[in-house]
Amino acid sequence: MRAVTTSEPGGPEVLSIGEVPDPQPGPGEVLIEVAATAVNRADVLQRQGNYPPPPGASDVIGLECSGTITALGAEVEDWSIGDQVCALLAGGGYAERVAVPSGQVMPIPDGVDLVTAAALPEVCCTVWSNVFMVGHLQPGESLLVHGGSGGIGSCAIQVAKAYDARVLATCGSAEKAEFCRSLGADVVINYKEQDFVEEVGPDGVDVILDNMGASYLQRNVDALATAGRLVIIGMQGGVKGELNIAKLLGKRGAVIATSLRGRPLGEKAAICAAVVEHVWPLIADGRVRPIVHATLPLEEVGRAHELMESSAHAGKIVLTVGNVG
Repeated sequence: MRAVTTSEPGGPEVLSIGEVPDPQPGPGEVLIEVAATAVNRADVLQRQGNYPPPPGASDVIGLECSGTITALGAEVEDWSIGDQVCALLAGGGYAERVAVPSGQVMPIPDGVDLVTAAALPEVCCTVWSNVFMVGHLQPGESLLVHGGSGGIGSCAIQVAKAYDARVLATCGSAEKAEFCRSLGADVVINYKEQDFVEEVGPDGVDVILDNMGASYLQRNVDALATAGRLVIIGMQGGVKGELNIAKLLGKRGAVIATSLRGRPLGEKAAICAAVVEHVWPLIADGRVRPIVHATLPLEEVGRAHELMESSAHAGKIVLTVGNVG
């Protein structure tokens, strides 16, 4: 089958289309004929050689897909051949076919086309698991989202607003600020011109969803409310930082770092089930909408990675792979 391969760790130029063996579904897995996949920051890190797949996962890049089930492994009873689905992957999305544990497969939300559905699994599972299952955001509380115009940020703003939270978001331009407001953000902070700690104010926020890591660590703690929860999901700002423990103790705050890709299969299945239960209805009734900045063919995967790294996009970047009929 066709799949994106890498000649060596490096820039977007190392990505190309090659032939790799077809995957076979094992017990508890389904085989999906991929219609589309989507680009994530983790894909860029993997291409650079900084984020290897977990043991047993495909070496092919790609953490989500949409498509049609074409084969079932043993012991799979909740899916049928011909079902159109989307799925959360540990790898393998940039290919014509992928084998997926059945618990990580989800139906297409009502009102969403097959290609657009590829943009949903990673962001929706990341947001629901981290903001709600880990961060325990409650109605009436406040959420600060760093990178509000990105794929995860644009989803987090909408889902949190749908659950009656006050949402603050950071971004890097006036255009992206307006975009965040259009999604429902109550306060938008241009991090190039404003200090988010000052803009949050002395009362702080209840939950922070952070993709920066080390460079924002202490300032995030400064921005927490009493009993606030800082959930770190990325390290774009580095991996080592200093933390004032006295400040954290004084706020009775929590700092949690999580990785969706590395979770056990049972936890991933529980997250996917929760997303179908809690987020899919919001998409079906229009309170949350998929945000796709660009849709490109798989052959333009290098261009898609360049766009991701430029941060010139708002929302997700989708790659079409196969038959979308």
